[in-house]
Amino acid sequence: MPEPSLPGADSEAFGPWLKRQLRRADMSQAELAVELGKTRAAVSAWITGRAEPREETKAHIAEVLGTDLASVVTRAVDVPTGRPVRWHHRPAHTDGGREYGNAAAFAFDADLSVLAREATQNSLDERHDEQSPVRVHYTLHELDGAHLDAFLTALHWDALLPHYEEASKGSQKVSRSLRSALEDLGRERRLRLLRIDDYNAAGLTGPEYSDGRYAAVVRRQLDSHKVANGRAGGSYGLGKATLWATSRFGLVLINSTLSQPHEGRTKGRVIGRLDLPWHETSGEAHAGPAWFGEPDTEPDHQGVSRSWWAERNTLRDLHLERTGDDPGTSFLIVGAYDASGDTESLQEMHDKLVRSLAHDFWAAMIGGLSTAPLLDARVTTLRNGETYIREEQVDPHSHHPALARALQAYLDGGTVTELTAADHVARADVPLIVTPLKDRGRARDKGREHLATLLLTPADENDAQFNRVVCMRGSRMTITELRPRDLPLGTTPFQAVLLAGYATGRDGEDVALAEAFLRASEPPEHDRWDRTEELTTTYQRGALTRLKEFRSTIDKTVRDLVGRRELKRAGGPAVLRELLKLDSATNAGGRRAQSFPTVRNLEARIDDRGAWHVTVHLRLPEAEDPWVLAPIAKFDVRSGGRPAVEWEVLVGSETCRADNGTIIVEPGVRTAVFSGVTDPATHPVRGGYARLAVDVPKARGGAA
Repeated sequence: MPEPSLPGADSEAFGPWLKRQLRRADMSQAELAVELGKTRAAVSAWITGRAEPREETKAHIAEVLGTDLASVVTRAVDVPTGRPVRWHHRPAHTDGGREYGNAAAFAFDADLSVLAREATQNSLDERHDEQSPVRVHYTLHELDGAHLDAFLTALHWDALLPHYEEASKGSQKVSRSLRSALEDLGRERRLRLLRIDDYNAAGLTGPEYSDGRYAAVVRRQLDSHKVANGRAGGSYGLGKATLWATSRFGLVLINSTLSQPHEGRTKGRVIGRLDLPWHETSGEAHAGPAWFGEPDTEPDHQGVSRSWWAERNTLRDLHLERTGDDPGTSFLIVGAYDASGDTESLQEMHDKLVRSLAHDFWAAMIGGLSTAPLLDARVTTLRNGETYIREEQVDPHSHHPALARALQAYLDGGTVTELTAADHVARADVPLIVTPLKDRGRARDKGREHLATLLLTPADENDAQFNRVVCMRGSRMTITELRPRDLPLGTTPFQAVLLAGYATGRDGEDVALAEAFLRASEPPEHDRWDRTEELTTTYQRGALTRLKEFRSTIDKTVRDLVGRRELKRAGGPAVLRELLKLDSATNAGGRRAQSFPTVRNLEARIDDRGAWHVTVHLRLPEAEDPWVLAPIAKFDVRSGGRPAVEWEVLVGSETCRADNGTIIVEPGVRTAVFSGVTDPATHPVRGGYARLAVDVPKARGGAA
């Protein structure tokens, strides 16, 4: 007999290993004791780790278990039991209750952008090593021909097909979707997979059935089980449902490398979960959910499919192989699709994933001089195992240059108090008053102040959107975008970032309170700070008012920053100044109007011809007569008068109308928008070489 090798780094403690082998072999400790001629107490001591058998006894154990001595000594793999993995379908409820789909999956759209947002947020919430980023890799993979057949065989598709066929016969939404998916698979013989791998994350730790990360994802619904010291982005336990929602077959396979051992092991914990509606096969009713795993032999869970420790060949056949030993989880979405209809080809799906990751997590991908980024995100696309679109790392500086510049300056300590150059980043504090919890604080206690951080910088010339404030907390996922109100006249286009709670990079009681307060104000989509049931039931009266005050203070802080000083730019066209001025003269009869229209927002750009495109948003006071305004476009030159230019186009909107060069706003209308395009033929110089001013006086003889 060959000399057994010594236990290696991947070997498991003898007790947990032996306990699992007995369970897998459906053998009790007493039965093993009889086979070995030992006492039950001796076997119990091995199981609990109080003792370990001699080498000759280990050889006897190997014989009883049907393996070799090396397997018992190294304990790096499980002993084959002859019980292959299989699908276990949950029996229907005995009280006649039926679910025709997973309600949690309908909380979000089956959209790739929603999937990327929710799945990546969950990965960030489970960051393991706080000094290194979470690495997230999205891999699209299209299979056909022999590659498809091999995957379906490994998935035990023949055993699943009768369940799919019966579940697809219903008239409910899920059944109709399944019917379409089956028809497409049969006709096209093509299947798309989407694997989401995260590294430097906790992995699905915990026991098979009781509390833990594993059970929260695999066995339960609406169980968030976040272990992130109050920093978690999610809080509802709904985000994981997007994984199944973006599978046309409601099927996800999982492979996890654990940060904490389970059953003495960490690598290759595999399970599959299927979500179907209620259905019947061969006269037996099924509730809908099913699990792909090893049949359990414990009395309380007899026959239930549980996770197993998969070998390399199995992981390869199921397309679940992971790179390296870093903890984390791989989710394989079978039949991945984008229900929004925005994407059809692999290239379109690839590009949408990149854009979505950049939109929601650009800030998490930026590190400072002394801090690493929170996230590294990449997207790759394959066809039948070969690279179709090469790996693309999501670069925040490429997708959002001005926003990235603002956060980079903050992390590097390079902010200023006011803008004096095009590459400057201004910083200001924005107070948020956190309302006390209902069971804490004194009556009429307004709450605790938290200073959020506002960063503002000039917009990049290629920015499609600007004059916005991107708001975030926690792990710096974008929560919402605000459009500041009542901006000063001639505002230079800007980008701004608001960091609240832990996104500020600070710790402290006020930070923790603000983080919890804002998280409670977010709906399941985590896309705004507003009234929620949790906010109103958890916090004292006035919580919603504090949020409204916070929004108003953000607007005021932005106005203060953009109105302090004109920017100096090196080269290029001059910036837009005094885009709109409103005549405030008295009315024709010597009567002064109570108030005049004010600018709520404005937008301007120059097209390739040099024509200025201007859109003006007005807020108007009450008036008995119509407002009749005559917008005049002028070039603001360095000396002399400002030459007027003609309008090529002047149009109103739903709330006003253009008539012979005037804008008419009817009485009672409080907001109006009009747009104009200047005629380049009347420009004294090229549009990019001068500032534009737009005066909006009353038209001669006009009312109001």
